[in-house]
Amino acid sequence: MKITVVGAGAVGATTADNIARRELAEEVVLLDIKEGLSEGKSLDMFQTATLLGFDTKLTGSTNNYEKTAGSDVVVITSGLPRKPGMTREELIGTNANIVKGVAQNILQHSPDAILIIVSNPMDTMTYLTLKSLGLPKNRVIGMGGILDSARFKTYLSFALNCPPNDIHGTVIGGHGDTTMIPLTRLATRNGVPVSQFLDADTLKKVAADTMVGGATLTGLIGTSAWYAPGAATALLVESIVRDQKHIFPCCVYLEGEYGQSDICLGVPVVIGKNGWEEIIDYKLNEEEQAAFNKSADAVRNMNNVLSTLELGV
Repeated sequence: MKITVVGAGAVGATTADNIARRELAEEVVLLDIKEGLSEGKSLDMFQTATLLGFDTKLTGSTNNYEKTAGSDVVVITSGLPRKPGMTREELIGTNANIVKGVAQNILQHSPDAILIIVSNPMDTMTYLTLKSLGLPKNRVIGMGGILDSARFKTYLSFALNCPPNDIHGTVIGGHGDTTMIPLTRLATRNGVPVSQFLDADTLKKVAADTMVGGATLTGLIGTSAWYAPGAATALLVESIVRDQKHIFPCCVYLEGEYGQSDICLGVPVVIGKNGWEEIIDYKLNEEEQAAFNKSADAVRNMNNVLSTLELGV
């Protein structure tokens, strides 16, 4: 098993580190365009192997895609990160060209790879990758919903004053401050609906805090977060390479599911060795479906920008 992570910035390097520590592959390749960055970070990580007890080989590469050949899973984190006050949408023009170029180069050497998109705006970058390269839909997955759900469960644990691993909760819709939908109705604490512990106003605040979770961190640290995104991406990779069949909220291509078509949006899916394998219907109520439709409209408006960039979408 071979896994490549493209982009050796904070998110990419943290993803590679998590994958290596979990021993999800015999080799992890970290690739970046900046001379020496991926080689240095890979070497630094590999020097922790005897300290942390893993045997995964780590290889760094400066823009040499030949070293990625034969990858089973490829994570694309390339592109500019968000700065304080910047929306994910503002990154479309720059990151679209980067992501498409990376995916094309990857597929020249790993034509059967499953692609995981982390680059922002993630929903639009996932759609771009799928539509411009003509890949089978199950092999292109946007990661965002797993991260958003982790933030949702964290804020619920704060409100409940309980361990976060007691919480089950899901965020669907777009991976954006105004497009994600924390499903408070379905969230539980050890099988009990959280609505039995928290009043409506508290749940609304939890949902609101979740939706600006990324922007909150960007404001605090001056750039996009990386620990949770890296861990979320590694969890997705693990379900693929170990064929675990976990149900995760991921950005995938819809063809009528949840009332939407010709769009990549976050919905619960089964993740296994073939990529995403099945969309799970959560039976949204009227209010949730309306929010999902509104989210789809916003993401579709972002996708329309792609037609002005001559990217083959």
